[in-house]
Amino acid sequence: MADVVDNPSQHRFEMAVGDALAVAHYETEGGRVVLLHTEVPPELAGQGIGSKLARGVFETLRGRGARVVTKCEFMAGYATRHPEYAAMLDTDQPRGGRGSRG
Repeated sequence: MADVVDNPSQHRFEMAVGDALAVAHYETEGGRVVLLHTEVPPELAGQGIGSKLARGVFETLRGRGARVVTKCEFMAGYATRHPEYAAMLDTDQPRGGRGSRG
């Protein structure tokens, strides 16, 4: 699996796949990490890249003991399908999001 790295200066997690870059944008708010939007390049669609990115993001944040808000529908769906991340999710989750491609 490709490595997911935090790029705090760009407020995003990144996963390089060949020459392409899948990203998960975030912001920090009140001590929480708010996942805003996930982008997977069209040429990588259908290969599970979004799920690999999401796993790396959640694993990184779990390692930091972070509280997470999922405004990104893709990340919210991933967290729902993977209950091992439920304890990280802020109970005051906003509904909706900016959409995603993953």
